[in-house]
Amino acid sequence: MDSDEVLASEILGHGAYLCLRRSSGGDAGKAAAAPIDALAQRLGLRNEFDPGETPPVESIAFLRRQGATPADIADEAVLQADWVIHVASKRPETITELSAETARLLSPAVQVHVLQGVRRPRSYTGAAMNKWAYERQVVQQPGTAMPNGFLVPMSKTAEWWRKDWMERHTYFLPTYDEQGRMRAEGHALATEAGIACLLRRTYRHDTHPAPDGAYDFLTYFECADRDVPTFHQVCAALRDVKRNPEWRFVREGPTWHGRRVAAWKELFS
Repeated sequence: MDSDEVLASEILGHGAYLCLRRSSGGDAGKAAAAPIDALAQRLGLRNEFDPGETPPVESIAFLRRQGATPADIADEAVLQADWVIHVASKRPETITELSAETARLLSPAVQVHVLQGVRRPRSYTGAAMNKWAYERQVVQQPGTAMPNGFLVPMSKTAEWWRKDWMERHTYFLPTYDEQGRMRAEGHALATEAGIACLLRRTYRHDTHPAPDGAYDFLTYFECADRDVPTFHQVCAALRDVKRNPEWRFVREGPTWHGRRVAAWKELFS
Protein backbone atom coordinates (compact mmCIF):
# COMPACT_ATOMS: atom_id res chain seq x y z
CA MET A 1 0.00 0.00 0.00
CA ASP A 2 1.44 3.37 -1.03
CA SER A 3 1.69 5.89 1.80
CA ASP A 4 1.06 9.63 1.82
CA GLU A 5 4.78 10.27 2.20
CA VAL A 6 5.04 10.84 -1.57
CA LEU A 7 2.59 13.77 -1.40
CA ALA A 8 3.96 17.30 -1.14
CA SER A 9 4.43 18.46 2.44
CA GLU A 10 5.93 21.89 1.77
CA ILE A 11 4.04 24.79 3.34
CA LEU A 12 3.62 27.67 0.87
CA GLY A 13 1.71 29.99 3.19
CA HIS A 14 -0.63 30.36 6.13
CA GLY A 15 -4.16 31.67 6.37
CA ALA A 16 -7.04 32.14 8.77
CA TYR A 17 -10.67 33.18 8.87
CA LEU A 18 -11.64 35.10 11.99
CA CYS A 19 -15.34 34.55 12.58
CA LEU A 20 -16.65 37.51 14.58
CA ARG A 21 -19.90 37.48 16.49
CA ARG A 22 -21.35 40.37 18.47
CA SER A 23 -21.66 39.49 22.15
CA SER A 24 -25.02 39.88 23.86
CA GLY A 25 -25.24 43.57 24.71
CA GLY A 26 -21.91 44.23 22.97
CA ASP A 27 -21.17 47.81 21.93
CA ALA A 28 -20.90 47.78 18.14
CA GLY A 29 -19.73 51.38 18.18
CA LYS A 30 -16.66 50.48 20.22
CA ALA A 31 -15.96 47.56 17.94
CA ALA A 32 -16.19 49.79 14.86
CA ALA A 33 -13.70 52.20 16.43
CA ALA A 34 -11.10 49.47 17.05
CA PRO A 35 -7.88 50.16 15.08
CA ILE A 36 -8.01 47.00 13.01
CA ASP A 37 -6.99 48.78 9.80
CA ALA A 38 -3.95 50.22 11.56
CA LEU A 39 -3.07 46.78 12.90
CA ALA A 40 -3.21 45.32 9.41
CA GLN A 41 -1.04 48.12 8.06
CA ARG A 42 1.55 47.59 10.80
CA LEU A 43 1.71 43.89 9.91
CA GLY A 44 2.26 44.69 6.24
CA LEU A 45 -1.08 43.30 5.04
CA ARG A 46 -2.58 44.60 1.81
CA ASN A 47 -6.34 44.83 1.42
CA GLU A 48 -7.77 42.23 -0.95
CA PHE A 49 -10.65 44.56 -1.85
CA ASP A 50 -8.22 46.20 -4.30
CA PRO A 51 -5.82 43.35 -5.12
CA GLY A 52 -4.04 45.02 -8.05
CA GLU A 53 -2.68 43.14 -11.05
CA THR A 54 -0.87 40.63 -8.85
CA PRO A 55 -2.97 39.44 -5.90
CA PRO A 56 -1.06 40.03 -2.66
CA VAL A 57 0.49 37.22 -0.63
CA GLU A 58 0.39 39.21 2.62
CA SER A 59 -3.25 40.25 2.72
CA ILE A 60 -6.40 40.95 4.68
CA ALA A 61 -10.09 41.07 3.76
CA PHE A 62 -13.32 42.06 5.50
CA LEU A 63 -16.72 40.47 4.86
CA ARG A 64 -20.13 41.46 6.20
CA ARG A 65 -22.74 38.76 6.75
CA GLN A 66 -25.38 38.11 4.11
CA GLY A 67 -26.57 34.75 5.42
CA ALA A 68 -25.53 31.24 6.44
CA THR A 69 -26.80 27.70 5.97
CA PRO A 70 -26.20 24.84 8.43
CA ALA A 71 -24.87 21.49 7.23
CA ASP A 72 -23.52 18.21 8.60
CA ILE A 73 -21.19 19.68 11.23
CA ALA A 74 -22.85 21.93 13.80
CA ASP A 75 -20.72 25.04 14.24
CA GLU A 76 -22.46 28.04 15.79
CA ALA A 77 -19.30 30.17 15.64
CA VAL A 78 -19.40 30.03 11.83
CA LEU A 79 -23.16 29.83 11.39
CA GLN A 80 -23.87 32.87 13.55
CA ALA A 81 -20.85 34.98 12.58
CA ASP A 82 -21.75 38.62 11.88
CA TRP A 83 -18.45 39.34 10.14
CA VAL A 84 -15.44 37.45 8.85
CA ILE A 85 -11.85 38.63 8.49
CA HIS A 86 -9.53 36.72 6.17
CA VAL A 87 -5.77 37.04 6.70
CA ALA A 88 -3.03 35.41 4.63
CA SER A 89 0.73 35.46 5.11
CA LYS A 90 3.87 33.47 4.54
CA ARG A 91 4.69 34.11 8.19
CA PRO A 92 2.68 32.13 10.78
CA GLU A 93 3.53 34.73 13.40
CA THR A 94 1.55 37.31 11.40
CA ILE A 95 -1.57 35.15 11.62
CA THR A 96 -1.01 34.60 15.34
CA GLU A 97 -0.52 38.29 16.10
CA LEU A 98 -3.44 39.49 13.99
CA SER A 99 -5.75 36.93 15.62
CA ALA A 100 -4.64 37.66 19.18
CA GLU A 101 -4.68 41.45 18.79
CA THR A 102 -8.09 41.43 17.12
CA ALA A 103 -9.53 39.37 19.96
CA ARG A 104 -7.96 41.74 22.52
CA LEU A 105 -9.13 44.90 20.78
CA LEU A 106 -12.71 43.70 20.34
CA SER A 107 -13.24 42.10 23.75
CA PRO A 108 -15.81 41.96 25.28
CA ALA A 109 -18.06 43.42 22.57
CA VAL A 110 -17.22 40.78 19.96
CA GLN A 111 -16.36 37.08 20.23
CA VAL A 112 -13.57 35.93 17.91
CA HIS A 113 -13.32 32.34 16.66
CA VAL A 114 -10.29 31.51 14.49
CA LEU A 115 -10.19 28.89 11.74
CA GLN A 116 -6.61 28.41 10.59
CA GLY A 117 -4.81 26.39 7.92
CA VAL A 118 -1.89 26.19 5.52
CA ARG A 119 -1.38 26.28 1.75
CA ARG A 120 0.45 23.34 0.22
CA PRO A 121 1.29 22.39 -3.39
CA ARG A 122 -1.52 20.64 -5.24
CA SER A 123 -1.41 16.89 -4.69
CA TYR A 124 -3.16 15.44 -7.75
CA THR A 125 -2.42 17.91 -10.55
CA GLY A 126 -0.47 16.87 -13.62
CA ALA A 127 0.31 19.04 -16.63
CA ALA A 128 -2.97 18.31 -18.44
CA MET A 129 -5.13 19.00 -15.37
CA ASN A 130 -3.18 22.17 -14.68
CA LYS A 131 -3.86 23.43 -18.21
CA TRP A 132 -7.51 22.31 -18.18
CA ALA A 133 -8.41 23.74 -14.78
CA TYR A 134 -5.88 26.06 -13.20
CA GLU A 135 -4.73 28.00 -16.26
CA ARG A 136 -8.39 28.85 -16.93
CA GLN A 137 -9.39 29.75 -13.40
CA VAL A 138 -10.30 33.29 -12.42
CA VAL A 139 -7.91 35.19 -10.17
CA GLN A 140 -8.97 37.53 -7.41
CA GLN A 141 -10.81 40.61 -8.62
CA PRO A 142 -11.63 43.90 -6.86
CA GLY A 143 -14.44 43.79 -4.35
CA THR A 144 -16.61 45.92 -6.62
CA ALA A 145 -16.38 43.29 -9.39
CA MET A 146 -16.71 40.15 -7.27
CA PRO A 147 -18.40 41.24 -4.02
CA ASN A 148 -19.61 37.84 -2.80
CA GLY A 149 -17.57 35.59 -0.53
CA PHE A 150 -18.54 32.08 0.59
CA LEU A 151 -16.74 30.28 3.41
CA VAL A 152 -17.32 26.51 3.38
CA PRO A 153 -15.27 24.56 5.96
CA MET A 154 -15.34 20.78 5.68
CA SER A 155 -13.75 17.51 6.72
CA LYS A 156 -13.37 14.06 5.20
CA THR A 157 -14.50 10.95 7.05
CA ALA A 158 -12.17 8.46 8.73
CA GLU A 159 -12.96 6.03 5.90
CA TRP A 160 -11.54 8.50 3.38
CA TRP A 161 -8.26 8.89 5.26
CA ARG A 162 -7.87 5.12 5.50
CA LYS A 163 -7.76 4.97 1.71
CA ASP A 164 -4.44 4.90 -0.11
CA TRP A 165 -3.57 8.19 -1.83
CA MET A 166 -3.85 6.55 -5.26
CA GLU A 167 -7.40 5.43 -4.54
CA ARG A 168 -8.31 8.90 -3.26
CA HIS A 169 -6.94 10.34 -6.49
CA THR A 170 -9.42 8.35 -8.57
CA TYR A 171 -12.38 10.21 -7.07
CA PHE A 172 -11.27 13.47 -8.70
CA LEU A 173 -11.51 12.10 -12.24
CA PRO A 174 -14.41 10.60 -14.25
CA THR A 175 -14.94 6.84 -14.09
CA TYR A 176 -16.03 4.66 -17.02
CA ASP A 177 -17.59 1.22 -17.44
CA GLU A 178 -16.23 -1.58 -19.64
CA GLN A 179 -17.95 -0.11 -22.70
CA GLY A 180 -16.33 3.28 -22.15
CA ARG A 181 -19.49 4.95 -20.91
CA MET A 182 -19.03 7.51 -18.17
CA ARG A 183 -20.40 6.24 -14.86
CA ALA A 184 -19.59 9.31 -12.76
CA GLU A 185 -18.14 12.73 -13.52
CA GLY A 186 -15.90 12.95 -10.47
CA HIS A 187 -14.84 16.12 -8.67
CA ALA A 188 -13.16 17.84 -11.62
CA LEU A 189 -16.05 17.70 -14.10
CA ALA A 190 -18.61 18.43 -11.39
CA THR A 191 -16.90 21.78 -10.78
CA GLU A 192 -16.22 22.73 -14.41
CA ALA A 193 -18.96 25.37 -14.58
CA GLY A 194 -17.18 27.42 -11.94
CA ILE A 195 -13.63 27.38 -13.30
CA ALA A 196 -13.91 30.63 -15.25
CA CYS A 197 -16.04 32.61 -12.79
CA LEU A 198 -15.42 31.41 -9.22
CA LEU A 199 -12.28 32.31 -7.32
CA ARG A 200 -11.40 29.31 -5.14
CA ARG A 201 -9.02 29.26 -2.17
CA THR A 202 -8.30 26.26 0.05
CA TYR A 203 -6.38 25.98 3.30
CA ARG A 204 -5.64 22.56 4.77
CA HIS A 205 -5.11 21.62 8.37
CA ASP A 206 -1.40 21.08 8.92
CA THR A 207 -2.08 17.42 9.75
CA HIS A 208 -4.42 15.00 8.00
CA PRO A 209 -6.83 14.01 9.30
CA ALA A 210 -7.39 17.09 11.43
CA PRO A 211 -7.90 16.52 15.16
CA ASP A 212 -11.38 16.50 16.69
CA GLY A 213 -12.93 19.95 16.64
CA ALA A 214 -10.94 21.16 13.61
CA TYR A 215 -11.62 21.05 9.88
CA ASP A 216 -9.54 19.23 7.28
CA PHE A 217 -10.19 21.95 4.69
CA LEU A 218 -11.20 25.61 4.74
CA THR A 219 -12.62 26.31 1.29
CA TYR A 220 -13.61 29.77 0.15
CA PHE A 221 -15.08 31.23 -3.05
CA GLU A 222 -15.61 34.70 -4.50
CA CYS A 223 -17.82 35.68 -7.40
CA ALA A 224 -19.83 38.43 -9.07
CA ASP A 225 -23.54 38.80 -8.31
CA ARG A 226 -24.43 37.24 -11.67
CA ASP A 227 -22.39 34.14 -10.80
CA VAL A 228 -23.95 33.36 -7.41
CA PRO A 229 -26.29 30.81 -9.10
CA THR A 230 -23.20 29.13 -10.59
CA PHE A 231 -21.69 28.80 -7.12
CA HIS A 232 -24.82 27.01 -5.90
CA GLN A 233 -24.90 24.92 -9.09
CA VAL A 234 -21.33 23.75 -8.48
CA CYS A 235 -22.07 22.95 -4.84
CA ALA A 236 -25.13 20.93 -5.86
CA ALA A 237 -23.08 19.00 -8.44
CA LEU A 238 -20.41 18.19 -5.88
CA ARG A 239 -22.99 17.00 -3.34
CA ASP A 240 -24.66 14.68 -5.87
CA VAL A 241 -22.94 11.38 -5.04
CA LYS A 242 -24.08 9.83 -8.33
CA ARG A 243 -22.14 12.50 -10.20
CA ASN A 244 -19.38 12.84 -7.63
CA PRO A 245 -18.95 9.76 -5.40
CA GLU A 246 -16.22 11.54 -3.40
CA TRP A 247 -18.93 13.42 -1.47
CA ARG A 248 -19.93 10.25 0.38
CA PHE A 249 -16.81 10.90 2.45
CA VAL A 250 -17.37 14.65 3.04
CA ARG A 251 -18.92 16.32 6.05
CA GLU A 252 -19.54 20.05 5.62
CA GLY A 253 -19.66 22.80 8.16
CA PRO A 254 -22.00 25.76 7.61
CA THR A 255 -21.83 27.71 4.35
CA TRP A 256 -21.35 31.35 5.32
CA HIS A 257 -22.11 34.04 2.71
CA GLY A 258 -20.60 37.49 3.11
CA ARG A 259 -20.22 40.74 1.22
CA ARG A 260 -16.70 42.07 0.73
CA VAL A 261 -16.12 45.60 2.03
CA ALA A 262 -13.16 47.93 1.65
CA ALA A 263 -12.35 48.67 5.29
CA TRP A 264 -13.01 47.54 8.85
CA LYS A 265 -15.47 50.33 9.67
CA GLU A 266 -17.58 49.49 6.61
CA LEU A 267 -18.54 46.21 8.29
CA PHE A 268 -20.73 48.24 10.63
CA SER A 269 -22.34 50.60 8.12
